[in-house]
Amino acid sequence: MTNSKFEIRAQHEEDAPAVESLLDQAFGPGRRQKAAYRLRETGAVVEGLTFAAVVDDWLVGTIEFWPVVIGDVAALLLGPLAVSRDFSGHKCGIDLMQHGLRIAREMGYKLVILVGDEDYYGKVGFAKIPMGQVTMPGPVDPERLLYCELAPGAFDGVQGQVEPAEV
Repeated sequence: MTNSKFEIRAQHEEDAPAVESLLDQAFGPGRRQKAAYRLRETGAVVEGLTFAAVVDDWLVGTIEFWPVVIGDVAALLLGPLAVSRDFSGHKCGIDLMQHGLRIAREMGYKLVILVGDEDYYGKVGFAKIPMGQVTMPGPVDPERLLYCELAPGAFDGVQGQVEPAEV
């Protein structure tokens, strides 16, 4: 474990190998089989919404946001979010999310969804999507399907299948 404080900055193209290594470490080799990855295969990450946490030149965390639609409502899919084991417990993931959600709000986005643990993601405002209201293109534990409103009422009336969207 380290005591160094990380800095959050935009991801750069040259970060790609370190990002992939960190994602492999965090999620294992089967990560591309998950429903959230299926949504990412056909789209492009939102420009301006990919961030890295770094200490000197060492990438210790990563977060990305992808455009999706739920029914006819535009939203973002948060993920992947990964933090180096060396920075577990340093609020790196929370800080990356808070930073990304703030920038997304400033860019005019109103709604973010993800698949994850409510105990963790609830710290930044995510809550469970009511059972059956939203579906993913593949098996997902409905207890782990979460949303966060970046504008009041953004989730009101939202229902349907999550699909990739054009930016």
